[in-house]
Amino acid sequence: MTRHFLRDDDISPEEQSEILALAAEMKADRFSRRPLEGPQTVAVIFDKSSTRTRVSFAVGIADLGGQPLIISTANSQLGGKETPSDTARVLERMVAAIVWRTYGQAGLEEMAKNTTVPVINSLSDDFHPCQLLADLLTIQEHKGDLAGLTVTFVGDGGSNMGHSYALACTTAGMHVRIACPPSFSPQPSVVGDARAIAEQSGGSITVLHSLDEAVEGSDVVVTDTWVSMGKEAEKAERVATFGSFQVGAEAMGKARGDAIFLHCLPADRGFEVTPEVIDGPQSVIWDESENRLHAQKALMVWLLEHA
Repeated sequence: MTRHFLRDDDISPEEQSEILALAAEMKADRFSRRPLEGPQTVAVIFDKSSTRTRVSFAVGIADLGGQPLIISTANSQLGGKETPSDTARVLERMVAAIVWRTYGQAGLEEMAKNTTVPVINSLSDDFHPCQLLADLLTIQEHKGDLAGLTVTFVGDGGSNMGHSYALACTTAGMHVRIACPPSFSPQPSVVGDARAIAEQSGGSITVLHSLDEAVEGSDVVVTDTWVSMGKEAEKAERVATFGSFQVGAEAMGKARGDAIFLHCLPADRGFEVTPEVIDGPQSVIWDESENRLHAQKALMVWLLEHA
């Protein structure tokens, strides 16, 4: 049965640990695995603009011996005349895997149900699971074992990053705190799924509406842009709502002394995070950015082996 990676809980705690271990191994020996030798082609589809996703997947596929085929939906039939299921049936005859950066989660699910090759969610409105593999790899590099660590995500709890932090970090046995305004809380269904995972992994999830309470004693502090793609018209309203959730020196001072700071980028310095934090000694954002490459390579290898 073909395995897909559409949301963070598509893999078990043991499988997540296996992929992270493989990512660390492949980071140490970048060209050690070449499952796409041939070269085989991987379709990488973009509905949304991108820097890190485009570069990390293109380079990663090449590192694995393959060839990336970058497709813009603006220049293809997908999203216009052709359904995701029909596109999936066409592509599976020609490519080894499909990577899609899109809006609605439903399209990814439809595509995955109608193809025999792995489908990877490289970002949707609901989840950003590839980013979380990179983030967990980064945390593991700097903090050691993930289980038992406290990670606080600050910002839009109902965003793809808020949802993915809830699911991926409870899968890793971590204690997750989501700090957000009440009107930007995570979807109740996602919180429920995270709590069910936490019962098995030993982790926990808590949604808080106070930044100070959420960051107190945290091992990891994370934030993301207040204005995601497609939300630009709401910028003024969002800036006013999220103003008290800016991660600055005072907030980081309430975390543990050896706490690290993450941000998936691009960042709006002076809004969700101050320059002194994102450019300061606790920031590991450049390690985090690089680790998109290694984590995604490991994911592709793992999925191809389980196809």
